[in-house]
Amino acid sequence: MGFHSFLVGGLGPDWSWLSRYGWMGVDLFFVLSGFLIGTQVLAPLAQGQGLSLTDFYWRRALRILPAYWAVLALYTIWPAFREAPDMEPSWKFLTFVMNLSIDYGRNAAFSHAWSLCVEEHFYWFFPLLCLALSGRLSTRTFLALCGAVVLAGIALRATIWLHDANAAPALSRNWFIEDIYYPTWNRLDGLLCGVALAAWKAFHPTAWQRARRYANASFAGGLVLLGLAISLFENRVGLLGNAIGWPVLSAALGLLVFASAGRDSLIGRMEVPIAGWIAAISYSLYLVHKAVYHVVQTHWGAQLKDLGFFAVFVYGAAAILAGAALHYAVERPFLQLRRQWTGKFRRAIAADAA
Repeated sequence: MGFHSFLVGGLGPDWSWLSRYGWMGVDLFFVLSGFLIGTQVLAPLAQGQGLSLTDFYWRRALRILPAYWAVLALYTIWPAFREAPDMEPSWKFLTFVMNLSIDYGRNAAFSHAWSLCVEEHFYWFFPLLCLALSGRLSTRTFLALCGAVVLAGIALRATIWLHDANAAPALSRNWFIEDIYYPTWNRLDGLLCGVALAAWKAFHPTAWQRARRYANASFAGGLVLLGLAISLFENRVGLLGNAIGWPVLSAALGLLVFASAGRDSLIGRMEVPIAGWIAAISYSLYLVHKAVYHVVQTHWGAQLKDLGFFAVFVYGAAAILAGAALHYAVERPFLQLRRQWTGKFRRAIAADAA
């Protein structure tokens, strides 16, 4: 949200660091998603149980699609809602391929859905890959595979950067966004880091618990490595950051996630007021915040100009209220339906097993 404040003039000089580096929140989400979804998929496989693809995909659909479709409908039928005049065709959003072929210069509206496209690709293929490789990978082979993916990502991004940077004078498009930042194949580092944590916890629980003794050290190390990542991305569109910056950033965030994944660390014991509620509405907030910024600016931008922190508060509060409305009106009812369906499905599985 802080990063996207550039749509309404930014957060002012006192908060320019957040405007500049707030995009890293997406990478934290990728690590978290890799860890949480990876745990859901890998934990039963590690225990010798089966994995129901029907259950997994149905739960993901009820979690993701209703609120997403509702916001996509608003963007499609209400042009004044959009933070930019034009957007990619609806079929690209419905099939989650928008991030692979966007014309960002002309169709920037709802472009933040690129990260949801990456997530959907992860949801589609990761369970299938796990089933295909289940019982066939040793720890050493798994680590070698992870290393190969990281090195391939570095090579791919560097090659694309060098090619596009040399061709830049002839390119009339934002090649950094379209060719490097948005495509799924360039954004696997965070998801991979989260999956590696999930695999460690699922397949080596004793080693995981032993390592928890160093959770506070992991947190400190994560902050130091995060500082290195920030320095690598001093030029956000430069070669250094986009070649090696992503795995460094993902490793830093992975250390922070590991430190946070239990009550036996300082950060794990920390309780932040209303954080649970913000987390509950965060998906809906993610979907609507850019459009809400635009709506507020359209109607009250002149009055809010140069009001500093108060303007930041108004824009942020409006986005949070809209996110909460979407959560309670659309997202939450389908989450309740998911809980009911999951209960019935699992009772049926248990009855068949008996």
